Amino acid sequence: MASDPSFVEYVLDQLDADLGGSQKKMFGEYGLYSNGKFIGVICDNRLFIKPTDPGRAFIQDPVEAPAYPGAKPSFLIGDRIDDGEWLSELVRITAAALPAPKPKKPRRPKK
Repeated sequence: MASDPSFVEYVLDQLDADLGGSQKKMFGEYGLYSNGKFIGVICDNRLFIKPTDPGRAFIQDPVEAPAYPGAKPSFLIGDRIDDGEWLSELVRITAAALPAPKPKKPRRPKK
């Protein structure tokens, strides 16, 4: 089951504006970004945040599950998704712990 675009917008609306929350449709679901950093995915109307040690310490007892078959486990965000302040802090902590995205190589012109 693909995620509902209104659910994706709800998640983004929960985030503080300074987090630069955005999404990109990928493989029928959605990648979630904070100021250009890939921080998680939304699959089947569920939010998964990339696991980091600081994020684990913030959550304290995270539920981990793969977003889709074959994926590495991520933090599955359940009821706390409605707590915008808590979710924004988790995204802030996660983004700070992740490396900056690698610059994209320029595409070679087709001959």
